[in-house]
Amino acid sequence: MKKFQLLVEEQMKTMEQLLFLQSELERCEEIEEELKMLQAETEIESVQFEIKKMKEELNEIHQLFETQTEEVIKTYQIQVPS
Repeated sequence: MKKFQLLVEEQMKTMEQLLFLQSELERCEEIEEELKMLQAETEIESVQFEIKKMKEELNEIHQLFETQTEEVIKTYQIQVPS
């Protein structure tokens, strides 16, 4: 009977280790997922920043184009009177 008790105690210790490791593994996997999401968010923010810069640049170029177009029209009208 003493051997049985020792075996059961060892098995309980092993089960505690198993449960602890399983819990730690799940915790680490959750952290891993959170880090992946944070990394993705960081990448998204980086892309969003680039998009904002491009939109601003596009707007500036659009305004420049409009100004150039007006200048071309004025110059044409001066050179070719109606």
